[in-house]
Amino acid sequence: MRVIFAGTPEFARNALAALQAAGHQLVGVFTQPDRPAGRGMKLQASAVKQHAEAHNLPVLQPHSLRLDGKYPEDAQAAKDFIQQVQADVMVVAAYGLILPQWVLDAPRFGCLNIHASLLPRWRGAAPIHRAIEAGDAQTGVTIMQMDAGLDTGDMLLVESLPIAVQDTTASLHDKLADMGAQLIVKALAQLNLDKPFKPVKQPTEGITYAHKIEKAEAAIDWTLPANLLAQRIRAFDPFPGMTAQMAGEVVKVWQAEAFPTHHEKHKAPGTLMGVNERGLQVACGEGWLCLTQLQKPGGKRLPAADFVRSFKGAVGDVFKS
Repeated sequence: MRVIFAGTPEFARNALAALQAAGHQLVGVFTQPDRPAGRGMKLQASAVKQHAEAHNLPVLQPHSLRLDGKYPEDAQAAKDFIQQVQADVMVVAAYGLILPQWVLDAPRFGCLNIHASLLPRWRGAAPIHRAIEAGDAQTGVTIMQMDAGLDTGDMLLVESLPIAVQDTTASLHDKLADMGAQLIVKALAQLNLDKPFKPVKQPTEGITYAHKIEKAEAAIDWTLPANLLAQRIRAFDPFPGMTAQMAGEVVKVWQAEAFPTHHEKHKAPGTLMGVNERGLQVACGEGWLCLTQLQKPGGKRLPAADFVRSFKGAVGDVFKS
């Protein structure tokens, strides 16, 4: 099929590569404009753009697709291109721009979205993070026929995946990226069959929204339950990482194990109850956390056994929330 692909991060790159490998003709690739990144804050191309350029695919990077918006020239150039290439379908994966109705209507089969959740749960920008943070037992990928709403379109294909107790956003992302790549190839193959999809309306119950992850959420609030904090620590790995004020430093906490409250462990939230090679034991609003992987400013992630060698805190210290 003649495919326009729209995506930006690594999650989308997997799908783009899979579509190529399946023999589809990629007539155009849309991705976000280059952004400053790294210590030098130099402009850096997205993962999708890097892949597209390496395979000599035409790349467009409009700031907006709204003809009546802030960048009408970008939008008009995109419209001219889309009309010219006459694509069968547009595949969208974590693109980052809202598609106006003229885009949704342009390809013969419309626009298909690869969404990393079991819709209608976790519509929105950060479905992988929020599923882990909420303690969900499973997640998955939904291939959706896009409409004008926020992840409200009819479902074409759905596949589920259990969330392992040790999964972080990084590890779950990789599993779902592979699943999404396989599922969109399956979806496009089915579009060519004599018996097309029977779209399924999303349920009206169970709708949740996965709001964008903000850096302000990174600070650990020790008054929260230990199990929730442990989930959030896994959800915020690799970005933005949970932070705690410890012995005068802002320390990132990358791994932790939650424990129920014991009478001998009952302390005010934030109290450092013990320090050993296993980890730093900190009281929470309910239960306590054993912090097992930490990172000092400018340093590397360290297992607790290495971190405690230079840790200046003492049992009885109370970390601020």
